[in-house]
Amino acid sequence: MEERKMISITRRFLLAVTLVCSGVLMAGASFADKIKVAAIYTLPVEQQWISRIHKALNTAASRGDIEYVYSENIANTDYERVMREYAEQGMQLIVGEVFGLERAARKVAKDYPNTAFLMGSSFTPVAPNFSVFDNWIHEPSYLSGMVAGAATKSNLIGMVGGYAIPEVNRLMHAFMDGAREVNPDVKFLVNFIDSWYDPPKAKESAFAMMDAGADVMYAERFGVSDAAVERGVKAIGNVIDTSGDYPGTIMASAIWHMEATIDKAVSRVANGSFEAADYGQYSFMAYGGGSLIMDESLMSSETAAAVKAREAELLDGLFRVNVNDARPTSDN
Repeated sequence: MEERKMISITRRFLLAVTLVCSGVLMAGASFADKIKVAAIYTLPVEQQWISRIHKALNTAASRGDIEYVYSENIANTDYERVMREYAEQGMQLIVGEVFGLERAARKVAKDYPNTAFLMGSSFTPVAPNFSVFDNWIHEPSYLSGMVAGAATKSNLIGMVGGYAIPEVNRLMHAFMDGAREVNPDVKFLVNFIDSWYDPPKAKESAFAMMDAGADVMYAERFGVSDAAVERGVKAIGNVIDTSGDYPGTIMASAIWHMEATIDKAVSRVANGSFEAADYGQYSFMAYGGGSLIMDESLMSSETAAAVKAREAELLDGLFRVNVNDARPTSDN
């Protein structure tokens, strides 16, 4: 009787061990599965802002973390349809930018509560599955403004932006504040071309500012740096590094790195903890989401040293850049 009981206990123990091991293996296999990610872009992936998202997703795909597909040049009128198609296809995470269709995008997310959405947006996240992000690179923008403020001889800087939305406005204000730190006498000419991609229009606006005396240009849009090259003035880049395309012209650039944002969202989808949240903080310099690059050969050693000192204070939490989402205007 005792021997039969021992055999029964042993069998139950072996069965339990087998089930536990199977569970661990199954859990491991589930975690190891690639997350299915789709991105929807309203412009080509070469466009500066979108290129940073595309780069981060490709990096995650190259590591084997995700299976990545995307659609580009999607008009706002088609965006909702493409969101629904990807959700119906079983995509676990859908990434995009919904500045022109905030309400419609949130409606899609509500209809697919088991799909995670991570969208560039001017507004707040919505439970349970609609998260938002933006390129919060106001910190390196401030630093690049310091470079520009020290460089101008005419004390007039030209700034050409796309649309006067909070995401653009705050970067321009940060840039202006940085310039004023090192040059209290500096003034600004500001114009928005009401387009995310219209290089000829941006170039025309830049020429007008240089005709008015601007000798440093803030190139928030493509086309401005081309105008700067033609006129022999310096420029400050934004979001991406174009110094290789405009050697001797781009003094500094505020760079956006989307990897921290994407990696955080993917990990949360993988472990089942994804929920509605604002991912904006992952674009901060402290998270590696923003950085400044400088061509020190185009500035004085004193300017480079001052910028590096301020950058160190930012990273140490000893200095905070003011956030101003209001539309910037030209000085009278």
